[in-house]
Amino acid sequence: MDLMSLADDRSTIFRGSESVGPDGVTWQWQSWEGLPYLTCSLLSMCSHGFFTQDFSPRGPIDLTEILSPGSPVYRLQQVHGNAVLNTGVVLPVSASSPGSETAAESYAEADGLVTQRPFEAVWVCSADCVPVLIADDRTLQVAAVHAGWRGTAAKILPEAIAQLVAQGSKRENLRIAMGPAIAGEVYQVSVEVAAELGATVAPEAAVSTAADILEFLHQLPETPVFADPEPGKVRLDVRRLNALQLQQLGISLSQVAIAPYCTYSDSARFFSYRRDRLKKVQWSGIVSGGGTSPSRG
Repeated sequence: MDLMSLADDRSTIFRGSESVGPDGVTWQWQSWEGLPYLTCSLLSMCSHGFFTQDFSPRGPIDLTEILSPGSPVYRLQQVHGNAVLNTGVVLPVSASSPGSETAAESYAEADGLVTQRPFEAVWVCSADCVPVLIADDRTLQVAAVHAGWRGTAAKILPEAIAQLVAQGSKRENLRIAMGPAIAGEVYQVSVEVAAELGATVAPEAAVSTAADILEFLHQLPETPVFADPEPGKVRLDVRRLNALQLQQLGISLSQVAIAPYCTYSDSARFFSYRRDRLKKVQWSGIVSGGGTSPSRG
């Protein structure tokens, strides 16, 4: 059975709601009870969603019921690092757990989750940082990663890929979708931060100074760095830097999709900490594949 058919029948597709990214991948707005969330054609083999602010204050427990009713739910206390855990070492959350949706101290600290069994729902939250959902189109195991600039500097996405490979995935079978995040054109950072991230993809000969690293980045065909009028500042595309890290692992650009949406610029759909300075988030999640729905036996 198609995993997407397991979702609640209150989910529908908006007419005329497709957007084709520069990579040729289709991003499609779905609707659940009139509320919009985003899916990516690259991940069509697994039930998933990049949810909007309209779903707040619903959390992973409620949102999993939209994607795959009855699946165990996994989430983390995100700490802007590069730790990635698998579901075998993390307890699922449930509606009956004390503070299951609100008590941060009840969650393991990490920024990525990798599934080990069929029909496990893994979730990350974001409000400008990059939510990344990954699926293996053969094993149907999946991962959810929160990649802020600090996590990107620490190469959290390559860490998640390494864990999937360690449990049997082949890189060529992975499909990686980066959801709505702050776009490079509006994300101002210091030259030092840009250089720290750039050092993760620059050759050793180019990493002697921040200026050398930025020069290397500027010369790339699709540079992740843009000029800023303020001295000592640049604009930085964190999603593009993550894509460059994936390229260095030998992952083809055809396996990677970047959502054509900016959390900072689209106040109607997304929370943005950089824009509003409020600690509000939207959730992104994906469910590992399997032969039988957990709710239908």
